Amino acid sequence: MIKRLTLAGSAKEIGKKHGELGKEQVVQSLDLYERLFHGYQNITWQEARERALVHVKAIEKHDPSMLEEIEGIASGAGVDFEDILALNARSEIALAGSGPSFSDGCTAVSVYPPLTNDTIIAQNWDWKGEQEKSLLLLDIEAVNAPKITMVTEGGMIGKIGFNEAGVGICFNALITDKKSDQLPIHLGLRAVLNSYSMSEAIAKIKQKQIAAAASFLIGYDNGKDAGMSVNVEVSPFGMDYVSGEDGRLVHTNHVLSQKVLQDLIDMNELRFEDSMLRKKRAEQLMLGALVNNERIDEDTFKSWLGDTYNAPNAINHFKNEAAPTHRQMETVFSVVMNLSKRTMDLCVGKPSENEFVSITQEGHYGVH
Repeated sequence: MIKRLTLAGSAKEIGKKHGELGKEQVVQSLDLYERLFHGYQNITWQEARERALVHVKAIEKHDPSMLEEIEGIASGAGVDFEDILALNARSEIALAGSGPSFSDGCTAVSVYPPLTNDTIIAQNWDWKGEQEKSLLLLDIEAVNAPKITMVTEGGMIGKIGFNEAGVGICFNALITDKKSDQLPIHLGLRAVLNSYSMSEAIAKIKQKQIAAAASFLIGYDNGKDAGMSVNVEVSPFGMDYVSGEDGRLVHTNHVLSQKVLQDLIDMNELRFEDSMLRKKRAEQLMLGALVNNERIDEDTFKSWLGDTYNAPNAINHFKNEAAPTHRQMETVFSVVMNLSKRTMDLCVGKPSENEFVSITQEGHYGVH
């Protein structure tokens, strides 16, 4: 089972405990990304650290406590600040240089009221299978921020999760030709999770604050029988809302917004035979449920995430030996978050092969 850590106190204290108790997972992340940066970008780890440093000014301007938390992780794990900073800027580092870009792939989905009773967001995280060993489930109780429950890679302070205010986030990486020195994507995810409402979350990402392109699927349920989700494509040039007018959201790993494409080129070389087909299949599954008047709940989402149609490039992704090495990904974990109930169902590994475990912010587990 995934290691679960409860982290509370100041940003430095939260980070230090993360580094101490999750040191094994931090080391796993450092090892993987050092090899990937060298193999794909032909850069050394020292060069990766230097690339990460260009983001310090933007992080400090946005939220200095993020740097303190990164410093704490480094101290707790016995590594350098620049090592942990490089992990948190790993998407931006991967998008620079002359080698092939690499990026985690995912299928993110949401259906919200009135099509469902609850606001539910979900996704598969498709990446290098060995990175399953780096996974941590964090409960974070920071000062002046809502309590967060988040699945992340060791050493990274932002990823996929929800908070006690009912805000949750899923995301898809997007490979494009440009980036900036602004806030790294994964710290943008944490910024959303540090928010008490949808409007606060959007305000933190709406301009040119995010250093690279990504899709943020954000849900918010206010606990008063009102909830919705939006899909935002962020970029160094601003953001745009995409799809969802009919209460359904699906995003994979290609850019949808024509506004975003005015400034960026989509560099995902497998978008036609992988990303676009996964999106179309997810939309087909959603439409089938609606046409057949099926009840859509957490179990429905689990079945969608476990779909193996068109394998290996299925929603439940299998490693494709025929793809370029840097694009050989598989589903590492799946998550379904009911923001109305403040619960998460988590499957480590492929949902077609493994069970989901229910998680609440109180820390109770239950196998579904």
